[in-house]
Amino acid sequence: MEQLLHIITGPTAVGKTEYALAYAEAHNAEIVSCDASLIYRGMDIGTAKPSPAELARVPHHLIDLNLVNVPYDIVAYVRDAQAAVADILNRGRSVLVTGGSGFYLKSFFAPVIDVVKVSDAVRSQVAALYEAEGLSALLAELSMRSPQGLGNLDIKNPRRVLRALERCIASGKDLPTLQAEFAARPEPYADCTKHYILLSRDKENLQQRVAHRAQQMLAAGLIEEVEGLLALGIKENPSAASAIGYRETIAFLEGQLSREELLPSIVQNTLHLVKKQRTWFRTQIPSPDETIQF
Repeated sequence: MEQLLHIITGPTAVGKTEYALAYAEAHNAEIVSCDASLIYRGMDIGTAKPSPAELARVPHHLIDLNLVNVPYDIVAYVRDAQAAVADILNRGRSVLVTGGSGFYLKSFFAPVIDVVKVSDAVRSQVAALYEAEGLSALLAELSMRSPQGLGNLDIKNPRRVLRALERCIASGKDLPTLQAEFAARPEPYADCTKHYILLSRDKENLQQRVAHRAQQMLAAGLIEEVEGLLALGIKENPSAASAIGYRETIAFLEGQLSREELLPSIVQNTLHLVKKQRTWFRTQIPSPDETIQF
């Protein structure tokens, strides 16, 4: 029996939720979320989490897994997504993956987890070098350990250079070798037939939808939701606290933004995210099988 893996994505506010629900109903599919913020219980309004009525229409997976103060990462996501996909397929249904979180989405197309184990001692060693001598010192050390070159490394990105040097030290291998080994790892879900749909809207329409959604979130009680999440320890979990809508509202509640600045700040940062998402879809994900223009 053919195992079907449908993947629907698109930028924030494009209309993924309703499209995915209708698509899942038409294709005997259950939904696997690939939205990093939907993992957390209590992050409802600011994430545009599907409503109870929407969740009742189609079985959903990987939503409300964690307390908001408990971090969740790509390693946990890949593990839980694989388990959810296997469970759905074993019951004879199709899988519909939907959401827009970059690495979560990419994990259905390519390996995303590094198997090189980096010790705290190595991380501290590299961090100390960066703090004392800057990016140029990291690059000099990395070049010494990788005399054949640095491959496709973004040498202007300190975080990526830090990680690359850590991996070289921890593994004893040069960077091109590590890159080649990573690229040679097997494609995830290779036994599934994948159908990837990209949802799109023109720039002006999407900007209007982003602004309207931000207004709706504030009207629906986003500030009160964040007050409750602060009491539950959201700031103990940087990835949750930095999610768009939440980080701006936290800044407002802590006196760093005025009430008048809150909405424009959420809209501006959401539009910046949309731009990053579009770049990610174009450069990090295979070309879609189908593009739906609303």
